[in-house]
Amino acid sequence: MPAYLIGKMEIRDHDAYARYKAVTPEIIKRHGGRFLTRGGEKITLEGKEETRRIVIVEFDSPHTAEAFYRSPEYQQAMKLREGAALMDLMIVGGFE
Repeated sequence: MPAYLIGKMEIRDHDAYARYKAVTPEIIKRHGGRFLTRGGEKITLEGKEETRRIVIVEFDSPHTAEAFYRSPEYQQAMKLREGAALMDLMIVGGFE
């Protein structure tokens, strides 16, 4: 079953966040993930307007998505994001 890693970020330091953003695509690719959106345009149709950056990455399974998150490479990359952005991150299962 595919799974989607969904991140919502409030960026506070754009320079530091750019360093994090530069290293994550290769790590995601090595773990079988692919970006579906990476900060694209948002149109709020109902509810509170979402102002945070939204990133959605597709993986083959929830296990693969979690393995990416817990990998030593990504844990190291997360250190680049410390203080640069507040992150809400979740894995959501898709349809088979």
